[in-house]
Amino acid sequence: MIFMQFGIFKDYWGDLSDNAWSVHIHYWTGTVWYLYLIIQPYFATHGRMEAHRTNGIIGMFLAGGVCLTAFSMMHRDMVNAQNAGTMPDRFGPFQPWFFHGVAVVEIAMMLAFGYAIIKSIILRKRTEDHAWWLISSVFIIMMPALGRGVQGIYVGLHRADWPNVDIMMPIYLTEALIIGMLFAAAWRFGKLRHSATYLAVAINLFNVFIGPLGKSEGLQSLLKMIIKG
Repeated sequence: MIFMQFGIFKDYWGDLSDNAWSVHIHYWTGTVWYLYLIIQPYFATHGRMEAHRTNGIIGMFLAGGVCLTAFSMMHRDMVNAQNAGTMPDRFGPFQPWFFHGVAVVEIAMMLAFGYAIIKSIILRKRTEDHAWWLISSVFIIMMPALGRGVQGIYVGLHRADWPNVDIMMPIYLTEALIIGMLFAAAWRFGKLRHSATYLAVAINLFNVFIGPLGKSEGLQSLLKMIIKG
């Protein structure tokens, strides 16, 4: 929760009034989702299973909101890609391929997030599996928020190199941090060989290919075809 809020803090609160409605909805559904994952285990382990089950139903509704609002924001990636091509002086090292790549990995992240939530529902009577599939969702969707924060700091420290800053290096650092936290949690709870752990690792490794994915003309054409304003 702290790492996610650190990552998104300046990007969201820095221009709060200028953010689109979809951005506000996604931010708050995502934040409340993290809070639910903190509160729900407390209910389950302190004899309040009825509250846990009731909040769990609400939480599944909330998870759907996190997923669908993320998809609704993807047109912003396409607009940024277009603007980066027409206004390169404004975007500097952030060329169109970066935003196309972000759109591709966001699709993968949201599909994986949805799968993890569905698995947690299917396995709701197997407490350990149910809990770990839900916990894994944190690491599956952390990159965009944390990545913005790390990238902002990195670009700021290398301002003298603008516009030739390596914008992928902070993404690599972010993924190393997320995978490190994932392994620490998985080791702590004995879930290093769990399917949810494998999925979260796979998604975060996939994210480091933003460059080649975003530069693929075939994927660019596909994104432009399916993501409309």
